[in-house]
Amino acid sequence: MKERIAVIGANEAITMLIEKAKNMGYETHVFAWQCGDPGENAADYFYPISIDEKDEILEKCKEVGVIGVCSIASDFAVPTVNYVARNLGLVGNGDRTDIVARNKYKMRCAFREAGLYTPRFYEAGKDFSMDEVADLECPVIVKPTDRWSSKGVTRVDSLEQLRVAVDYAIEESFNDKAIIEEFMDGPEYSAECICYRGEYHILAFTQKQTTGHPHYIEIGHVQPSDIPEEKQKYIRQTIFKALRALDIQNGAAHVEFRILENGEIGIIEIGARMGGDSIGTDLTPISTGIDYLRMVVDVACGKKPCFDVVREPKCVKIRFIMNEHDIVDYEGIRAKRPELITRSSTFDMNLSNEVIDSSTRHGYYIYTEG
Repeated sequence: MKERIAVIGANEAITMLIEKAKNMGYETHVFAWQCGDPGENAADYFYPISIDEKDEILEKCKEVGVIGVCSIASDFAVPTVNYVARNLGLVGNGDRTDIVARNKYKMRCAFREAGLYTPRFYEAGKDFSMDEVADLECPVIVKPTDRWSSKGVTRVDSLEQLRVAVDYAIEESFNDKAIIEEFMDGPEYSAECICYRGEYHILAFTQKQTTGHPHYIEIGHVQPSDIPEEKQKYIRQTIFKALRALDIQNGAAHVEFRILENGEIGIIEIGARMGGDSIGTDLTPISTGIDYLRMVVDVACGKKPCFDVVREPKCVKIRFIMNEHDIVDYEGIRAKRPELITRSSTFDMNLSNEVIDSSTRHGYYIYTEG
């Protein structure tokens, strides 16, 4: 009889995790709201249960007898993964991680308490008063405390713009809260990490490309990054300290940060999961040759992750379709060097919808350097 594993979520990225677990010999039991996502058909067994229904999922996992619970690239799935794993005595993270790794204000508090570099920051609700931030220095970043994918994010360069930005962030927030924090200036990166029983490893650094002011929507990513080797040691030390501050012990972690002009590392935020935007599923395996998805499955099942290089590492990039010029660039690569394109989405060729955050981009393609 095959060992059984629970997977929370069924979207396109998570389907890659399902297929990996099946290839590793596991029987997959997948839980998600039924809406036609590809993971519904990829699963050995699919249960149309919303990922918010933690106890219902827990009971079914008890009945099935799973040996691990996992997901990838989904902040919404993280608390359910940990809750079910904890209650089954399986590998996961504690309830503190569920709280501080899902709330940007509490995350900032945890970083400050751990002695990490932290810009001044404030929490704002619907009753927010400008008097609360009278000593604030612009520019600042305003964003919901509990959303991701660039939703509700605005850079504010004068206090006269702050009220509008706070209202926008609160409108996008699930708990009607925003965080206001002084802007950290410097090139933006992220790190892909694997954690196992409190032992941390950074697999890859990603160089970020964004739209910049005011919403900082990500338009592309590159691996490996341009971070000098001599700088990486300090960055790793800082990231490990930040992971400990959030009590992330097991599984993947995605750390976004900036290298500031004074050389300090400013942690932007951390997700207790693999990086989205194909960073974890595609870019990291291609640039390192390491099987990141297998690591996630292994850790969830209580096994030490394997760092063997299983493919030739290559420089890899993802480009998001924001306008007609991006489509022209894609068509040029496809016409001249189609073998460089490793994966692409279906493009929204109409381009009529405005791109206001990462979820409204018109598509993407991933390619390696020739």
